Amino acid sequence: MHEITLCQRAIELIEAQALQHGVTRVTGVWLEVGAFSCVEQSALEFCFELVARETVAEGCELHIHQQEAECWCHDCRQHVQLLSSLVRRCPLCAGSNLRVVADDGVQIKRLEVEETNHV
Repeated sequence: MHEITLCQRAIELIEAQALQHGVTRVTGVWLEVGAFSCVEQSALEFCFELVARETVAEGCELHIHQQEAECWCHDCRQHVQLLSSLVRRCPLCAGSNLRVVADDGVQIKRLEVEETNHV
């Protein structure tokens, strides 16, 4: 289950950003999951909640966007969707000259924080 490791790394990055900007509470996190990441969304949600305990992100709202498996086929000059990272043929023309746009990682796209009152 690599979701726990991904969540631990995400929390490390979130805490570093919070410290750098003087934030004491993160209220929302937007993650983008790569189409070929093999990440299970329910496992990611569970692990994030577990790892976020006693951090600035505890109890925050987690938003997950699953990336499409988008490719550009140079043969038929169309954007196409792949069903798997193992299938490297265009579903329209069966060409193999594809440029994969999708990735296999998880990225933090946005953080929402609680405003702090400066005295």
